[in-house]
This record gives sequence, C-alpha cells and structure tokens, in this order.
Amino acid sequence: MKKPSHPLRLVRTVLAVFFFTIITLLFLGIGGTFNVWFGWAAKIQFLPALMALDFAVLAGLLLLTLLFGRLYCSVICPLGVMQDLFGWMGKKQKKNRYSFSPEKKWLRYSVLAVFIVCLVIGFAPVTTLLAPYSAYGRIVHSLFGPLYDLLRNAIASVDAHYEWNMIPEKELWLRSVTVPVVALLTLVLLGVLAWRNGRTYCNTVCPVGTMLSFFARFSLFRVQMDKSKCKNCSLCEKNCKASAINYKDGTVDYTRCIACGDCLDQCHFDALHYRPLTPRDRSAQREKTADAERPQAEPAQSQRQPDASRRAFLAGSLLAIGSAAVAQTKIKVDGGLAEIEDKKAPQRHSPVTPPGSLSARNMLKHCTACQLCVSACPNNVLRPSSDPLRFMQPEMSFERGFCRPECTRCSQVCPTGAIRPIQPEDKTAIHIGHAAWIADNCIPVANGDSCGACARHCPAWAIQMVEYTTPDGRKAEVPAIDTEKCIGCGKCEHLCPARPFSAIYIEGNTTHHVN
Repeated sequence: MKKPSHPLRLVRTVLAVFFFTIITLLFLGIGGTFNVWFGWAAKIQFLPALMALDFAVLAGLLLLTLLFGRLYCSVICPLGVMQDLFGWMGKKQKKNRYSFSPEKKWLRYSVLAVFIVCLVIGFAPVTTLLAPYSAYGRIVHSLFGPLYDLLRNAIASVDAHYEWNMIPEKELWLRSVTVPVVALLTLVLLGVLAWRNGRTYCNTVCPVGTMLSFFARFSLFRVQMDKSKCKNCSLCEKNCKASAINYKDGTVDYTRCIACGDCLDQCHFDALHYRPLTPRDRSAQREKTADAERPQAEPAQSQRQPDASRRAFLAGSLLAIGSAAVAQTKIKVDGGLAEIEDKKAPQRHSPVTPPGSLSARNMLKHCTACQLCVSACPNNVLRPSSDPLRFMQPEMSFERGFCRPECTRCSQVCPTGAIRPIQPEDKTAIHIGHAAWIADNCIPVANGDSCGACARHCPAWAIQMVEYTTPDGRKAEVPAIDTEKCIGCGKCEHLCPARPFSAIYIEGNTTHHVN
C-alpha cells in the first residue's frame, strides 16, 4: 500500500499552488479587482520587499525562515515553484535521480557579492537578470502573456457576436524584442537545470536563496535523520531536489534544504522527521556537518537528452511571441481606405518614467524589470527600455496611447518602490515631462492645412495655437507650449495626426516635480 503523503508536503504543495497561480495571473494582466485583492502576493516577495525597504515583510519572511527553514523558496517564490514543475516532469522520465553534492560556497557567495555591489551602485543589467521574482515575471509576461491574450480575444469575439459586450478585445503587439529573448533563454536554462538536477539554480546562483541560507542554518524545525532506524536505502538522497541529504553520514545541509517534504514521503523506515531541533541534536549536527564538508568526488550526471515534450513546450513559447507580432501586421485604413502609417517612437534625450517614480535615478535604483507594471498598464504606454543601462526597465512612449489622468495602475502594483503609490487626484499635479515641438513634422507648416489637435486635447491647457511664419513665407497656426503647465501625459503626442513621427513629443523630466 502506498505511503500517505506527509502533512508538511501536503501543506507546502497546496500553498505553493496558491501563490504560483495568483502571481501568474498578476503577470498575465488580469487586472481589475484581482490586483486589489491579490496584489499583496507580489509585495511579499523577498527581493521586492528589500528594494522597497518594507521592513514588516522582511521581518516576517526572516521569522518564517528561522522557524521552518527555507519555506519561502518552496512556497512563495514563483521561480522556485516553476523549477519544481520542471523537476516533476523530469521525474516522470526517471525516478530517484538526484544525489548529494557538497555546497559550492565559492560560487554562491561570489554571485551574492556581485549582486549586492550592483544593487548598491544601481547597475540594472546584473540585478534584473539575477532577481528570481522578476525573471519569472518576464517569462510569464512575454512568453505566456500573448497566449492568454489570444484566448481572451477569441472569447471576446464570441462575446461581440452575441452582443453581450462584457469582454473587450485586447490589442496584441510586441513591446520589445529584448525581453522575450531574455525570458526564453532564462526559461531554457532553468528548465534544463531543474529537469536534470532539481534546485541547482536556487542553491548556486539565486541571491535570495543565498541570503536566506544564512538564516535557514539556525531554523527551529528541520528535517532530521535517525541513523538507528535508517536502512541506507538512499531514497531520501535520491529524491532530494536540493541535493542536501547525505544518507551515508546522516546529515542534511539546512542552508540548501527547502523544506519541501519530498524526502519524508520516500522514507519507509520512519528514519526522517520534521521537528524542532534540541540542544543535543545541535551538538550532533555540528559534528556531522564537519565530516560532510570534507572534499568529495562530484557525482556523475545523467546524460539523458531532452525529450520531444520539452521541445514542443519551447516551440509553443516561440509561437506565442510570433502570434503577438503577426497580430500587428493588419493594415490600418482611414474612411477613404487610404493606408494609415503606424507611428514611430521619437528619439528622446531623457526617458519618461511613470508618475510616482519620482525620478529617473529612483527608477534605475529600485526597478528590477519584473514587467508587472507593463502587464497592468491598460493604456499601452509602458514598455521595456532598450537602453543597456536601464536594461528592460519600463519607460513611457505614446505611439499607442497616453497616460490617462484617472489611471494609477502601475503605481498600485509596483512591489519594489520604483513607482510609489499615488491617487488620481494627485496625478494631474505631477510633472513627469514636457512637450517639445518639431516644425518640420507639423501639418500646418508642412502642407498648409489647419490642425490644432494638440491644443484641443491638452488636459493641462499647456498648448495654445499662435501665428507662425514658415520658411517659404506662409502664415500658419502652430502650437506654443507652456512647459510650466505641461505634465507630460503624452496625449498631444499620441493624438497628433502627423506620421510616422509626431510633430509634438514628450521629453522626460529627470526629476519629477509637483505644482
């Protein structure tokens, strides 16, 4: 008869599925009241809480680790749960495939040191790549998001056919090439590592795992081995995805153990228990740890090749990206069936960062490029930056929309403090940028037609039409911009009829100010 699952494993699995599902839906851009109800799941992630200096969350996570070990890594962290899914699929191909391996301290602490230095100096390319929560966000947003949007639009077409008008269609477009490429490479790397070796990434590269390992070694509840009952079957070691159990010496590396409970399910001789550590246990554990840290030969790794299901999985992700790009190839026409040329982003000297981000420096220092704000933006304004120094961090551009005064979605979902929470009534007083005019692109100057679209639609009354003499001597009415009134919402740039470049565009303010 099959042994029933240990309560630790059951509870851990249920909670892991709960957090994983919620965070995945957040990155898919479900929006609406879902963000209000479950937005906290993003803000209790360790690294975002550290970036936001949320000491209450940090204290809670550290207390959790001191009590129960690295449950954060196996329950709350979505990237960790995703690795478990890959490991579970690999286990279907080959059971009992793990083995104990000594801790690679030089690699763990070197990566952590590099991460901390880059975090302090604000070197975004390194911190964004190593942040586990953000890596998962990029995978979901850029690889699985298009699939979700395609499904949503298919349902919306049925909704429109029956005139229920409950589900609006969502525009599909490729916001960036860099993010999907980085996300795909991350997915492949983590998938291969987890498929073959379990939690290798968590226990050798992940800076959050290394930080928590300092506290996990002092945890109260631990997986402990009773050598008097152990029959040396090695099933605990062969099923430890963290490679933390050495059944020969009866030791468990608590800095790498993620308290998943898999080993407890595999032990048929009641030799493993998850219980508080007594002073006597601590003394014995120190002796075992000293023996376990002696140099050992590296175990041979399995040479099993990826099967067709993995290749199909990756191909599906690529198809999702392609679908998002193909969806934008539709030709837009005006009422006279003349083709409308898509707008192109201007060359901005200063990036435009969202209201609540305070300054470009604050954005650079706190943002980990998780793409949650990009997923939440309903106005198609936010997109990942292509600037290497602001690697994949969100910036504003107005070819497909403008920043509506009543919308504060990005400030409400940001978990790191890169975009501080603001209220709609405060947003209209925040000056994130100012408009600039290009005479050569302006329709009244270029062909003599009257326009004034920018002045009519400016919500801050910062644009007035004035008389202007063109180089060929004609009189035309062109926009005059009061930069003290302009808040940088981008409505003028978005609604300007000039193509492909608008005659008026937004330059970002390095530091936001409030009038």
